[in-house]
Amino acid sequence: MLCLALAACKPATEAPRAAAAPPAVQRVSAPSAPTSPQSPLSPAAQLGAVLFVDRSLSGSGTMSCATCHDPQHAFAPANDLAVQLGGADGRQPGTRAVPTLMYKEYTNPYSDTFENPDMISPPGPGGGLTWDGRANTIAEQAAIPLLAANEMAARDKAAVVDAVRHGPNAAAFRAAYGPAALDDTDKAFALVGAALQAFQVEDRSFHPYSSKFDRYRNNKVGGALTDAEVRGLRVFLDPNKGNCMACHLLGGGNDGSQDMTSDYSFSAIGVPRNPAIPANADPRYFDLGLCGPLRTDHRPGRDKGAAATCGMFKTPVLRNVATRHVFMHNGVFRSLEEVVRFYNTRDTAPQDWYPRDAQGRVAKFNDLPARYRANIDGQMPLDKRRAGSPPPMTDQEMQDLVAFLKTLTDGYVPPPGPDASGAHAHTVANAMADPAARKPGAANTAEVQ
Repeated sequence: MLCLALAACKPATEAPRAAAAPPAVQRVSAPSAPTSPQSPLSPAAQLGAVLFVDRSLSGSGTMSCATCHDPQHAFAPANDLAVQLGGADGRQPGTRAVPTLMYKEYTNPYSDTFENPDMISPPGPGGGLTWDGRANTIAEQAAIPLLAANEMAARDKAAVVDAVRHGPNAAAFRAAYGPAALDDTDKAFALVGAALQAFQVEDRSFHPYSSKFDRYRNNKVGGALTDAEVRGLRVFLDPNKGNCMACHLLGGGNDGSQDMTSDYSFSAIGVPRNPAIPANADPRYFDLGLCGPLRTDHRPGRDKGAAATCGMFKTPVLRNVATRHVFMHNGVFRSLEEVVRFYNTRDTAPQDWYPRDAQGRVAKFNDLPARYRANIDGQMPLDKRRAGSPPPMTDQEMQDLVAFLKTLTDGYVPPPGPDASGAHAHTVANAMADPAARKPGAANTAEVQ
């Protein structure tokens, strides 16, 4: 079933490929972009690589895509701010945590009736890029921060195109897209996005598949998991424990969509309000994800059925999740351990996560208006069980789950010789030889091979 689920995921349309470049055009290198062994990038992707680090595209002249999507930090922020600072003066706060740009190449366009790749869930909101899915392609996503007043804050499309036209990358732009590529502002701006998309699709740094889990899945030498990591994988798969598989698919497709760790769907889980976001100082302000405020085509009262999507945000890819400094759409959590504990105890110990109101009652789901709380997902482990009841996972199981999630970090290099800790190492074969791996109610981990 897991193999079928990932086989259902189809790659998004890639950036337009340019015609073959003239022999005189040399590959353009990005000073701070990572490199990895691969085929030479197309002229469009080479252009995208230098535009990715071009600060002149911003209104302040101090920000580039790489400012918030640092290549050395899994193309996510290098700092621990809940939201990043931008704008014309570099001091304007954002309203959402900046996600990674890695593993986006299989994201389909947004649909209200998205066919969930798990082959079980009914059609519902899914696909698209950004936390609210309002960009259908990587190129569309790239255009958003360029023009956002609190991000790169370019005055308008013409300002971006002028920066390219009069900058050091003009020749590379015309070599990739033709001599007249910068003549029409709207077309040239669209090609800026296309070049950034080509870079992200073609450059292997955005999807290296080089984690410890990849080595385990492929059963390569040095790809073994420890006891704790295998136990964590079972917790990840177990529908009565972590149940992470319900939204973070883990399986091998035959179309190249290898273990994306997201089903591209949207969910409302009711994370606590984050007072570190300046916009949240206004008690009337709520970030409702799919139904606004940044997304405008699902506003209640304007679009039939929009109210049923309020509070829903995109299921993120879990690859490299252990490298992040803040978590969730509002950056409210500061560690992977905290995220796992929230999932496990949101309902059993809500006082640990939410403030108390004037009457001393726990103000559960305080970042979602009461009229939309029916939208909150009730899947395990967030099953709305009674406060004070036992949580789905034990402390040990939470620790094991975190240990497994850390195996999804790219760039794994197996240590020389036996594990210094003395922990027993598992391969796919001996992990499945353990009867506990096949306990009733748990997914069969053989299916992740």
